[in-house]
Amino acid sequence: MTDAALYFTGPETVEVRETSVGPPDADELLVDTRASAISAGTELLVYRDQTPDGLPADEALDALDGDLSYPLQYGYAASGVVSEVGADVDPDWVGRSVFSFVPHQTSFRTTPDSVVALPPGTTPAVGSLLPSVETATNIVLDAAPRLGERVVVFGAGVIGLCVTRLLAAFPLESLVVVDPVERRRALAASFGADRTTTPAALGDDADAGLAGSGDALDAAGSDARLRDADLAVELSGQPSALDDALGVVGYDARIVVGSWYGTKREPIGLGGRFHRDRIDIVSSQVSTISPELRGRWDRDRRMDAALERLDRVPADELITHRIPFERASEAYELLDSTADETVQVILEYE
Repeated sequence: MTDAALYFTGPETVEVRETSVGPPDADELLVDTRASAISAGTELLVYRDQTPDGLPADEALDALDGDLSYPLQYGYAASGVVSEVGADVDPDWVGRSVFSFVPHQTSFRTTPDSVVALPPGTTPAVGSLLPSVETATNIVLDAAPRLGERVVVFGAGVIGLCVTRLLAAFPLESLVVVDPVERRRALAASFGADRTTTPAALGDDADAGLAGSGDALDAAGSDARLRDADLAVELSGQPSALDDALGVVGYDARIVVGSWYGTKREPIGLGGRFHRDRIDIVSSQVSTISPELRGRWDRDRRMDAALERLDRVPADELITHRIPFERASEAYELLDSTADETVQVILEYE
């Protein structure tokens, strides 16, 4: 049977090409893909040619070799069913639902230690959300929220919403989400945010704070300014949001940046409060575990934590579009041109 794979072939251009996967080697599984999730952050940078020249695709994932120059296969959120196993593999794998960090294609060969067995009853679409929940888990580990803190999340895309869902379980004083899109702010409220607002509204009222029932912030957005947050998490994908984060945090606060900006650049005001108020800015990236946590955390433990929380994320609310794999180009055009209408786009396979 002829298989097919998605290729990024140039700026704003993707193609579905025939490929040959073949039978599994003795130590391999053959997996038929059922769903794969598109990352509206990382994959759109690749789609728009906004990635730095010569950057490796992903040094932590074996399936993503080479760099990010065209043409390339990309993607890392595939969920499917094991259809065949090699001679040295336990036949009980056949029929099991699994997840793997592989590009978008109709089937793939891999080894058992390169897949994650999904919990029984997990749908393929939900399984494809696992890397988003794992990324959110990593960000929350890096952010280390504390009892009674005031927290602001910038960006209510898929990762921002997953982070909001996890943070909502903490005994915070307040959890505020900032996003320009009304639909996403409404989702953030349903995912557990105490209040939401827009980036444009942040500086309108310098006297309003984060805490207290008198704040004008609500699930529909507001024109109140935030200030004196203990922790800000930047997940909007827009470098300008880092300046907004500097504006809402207080003395000795932390800003955790989970966004990848690619080649996008914005002027950031580091000459004022950032310097005098001892504000920490740290990066969070899912390919590695923070050195401070590696004594007790590794990637297996983090993945187990993400799996335990996968069913706590309302997938039906996150997934706004399900598009057949053979029409993948439509999915990327949709994400690129109608951000207000999309949250998570899933490619589905027959």
